[in-house]
Amino acid sequence: MRNHDVIVLGGGISGVCAALHLQARGMRVLLVDRAAPGDEASRANAGILARDGFSPVDWPVTAGEILSRVMRPAGRIRLDLRSLPAALPFLRAAHMAVQTGAAARTGRAIAPLQAIAAGEHLALARAASALRFFRRTGWIKIYRRQASYEASEQDRHFARIFGVPYTDLSAADLVRLEPHLVSFDHAGLYWPDTQSVSSPGGVTKAYARLFRERGGETEMGKAETLVATRDGWSVRTTRGEAEGRRAVIALGAGAPGVLARLGVELPVATMRGYHRHFRAVSGVTLSRPITDIDNGYTLTPMERGLRLVGGHELTRVDRPVRETALLRAGAAARALMPIGAQVEEVPIPGVRLCMPDGLPVMGQVPALPGLWLALGNERSSFGLGAAMGRLLAETMTGARPFADPAPYSPVRFISD
Repeated sequence: MRNHDVIVLGGGISGVCAALHLQARGMRVLLVDRAAPGDEASRANAGILARDGFSPVDWPVTAGEILSRVMRPAGRIRLDLRSLPAALPFLRAAHMAVQTGAAARTGRAIAPLQAIAAGEHLALARAASALRFFRRTGWIKIYRRQASYEASEQDRHFARIFGVPYTDLSAADLVRLEPHLVSFDHAGLYWPDTQSVSSPGGVTKAYARLFRERGGETEMGKAETLVATRDGWSVRTTRGEAEGRRAVIALGAGAPGVLARLGVELPVATMRGYHRHFRAVSGVTLSRPITDIDNGYTLTPMERGLRLVGGHELTRVDRPVRETALLRAGAAARALMPIGAQVEEVPIPGVRLCMPDGLPVMGQVPALPGLWLALGNERSSFGLGAAMGRLLAETMTGARPFADPAPYSPVRFISD
């Protein structure tokens, strides 16, 4: 039996950052996943380190709202009809989570994470020789309807409270920032403190290399084999049985199945998004991510070309890939700026775990000593990964945490 201080299950950005921060505090850490680090959900996103998004997620509540999300919700997260029965408990919990005072609670919980997120990423990137992936160009959001812009006031309100800068953009301002956009008479917002990366998977892999260079171990194994032992937790990998005094589940959408085997149920749902790359058109450039709010997609420059991210839907992980919404997003993107031929024939899916209150889950599982969770931030799991990894390590080792960990504790969903 090989012994470690901590076994981290999950080779995405959350798991790799948790492993690095635990390692930096003197822990002997084993990182386990079914694939190589950075090969799954952590590469299938827009790679944005956001400095906005302080409001609760707008999940549907009434029957009419739910039906509209099942149909063709332009710019909104779609609900898969066959997944709806399983999603109803999550939607009920989400409705309860956004009652009076929820917006202020969400803002106060997200703000300290976002405040250090970029700095924590850049510190790891510098050590991992991965600074080349990072861009300090900001983020543009486009609003094609006045009502959509007005709906963003809550985020702007909290941005003002927390001192996060933003700039209102006219159509002319948009074209000055991105000269190859097709001019149109709509509003926009520019978030200058937001950063982005040219390869989320590349960043995650660079961090994993740093972890190994510092003496950490990575192995392939099945998280479903995690069991409690007399002295902690064990898991089976391709190298045999491994044991740790503590274990961290940072599996994203794979976490509910593992937790269910341990008798733990969370009121969660899974959200699938898609991305596809397009070749650049000669002489046409895009300098920063642009999100088209009303059409529900983000277009951002990546190493493989322009990445179109969209088609988000609340669905079971076993449901088939649906390309329809991403095709509609692609048509809207072509109307926004010239883009070339698509690189992939089939869009690349990525699945995230959603919590009812839109906040991450970080902390020890009640009644299961030594089992910790680090998961569930569907908004910006890539962007907040390094900050959450630091908070987890500080909390686990008894150091003074940079933020109060209570808002993220699993106790809010799991009782003893």
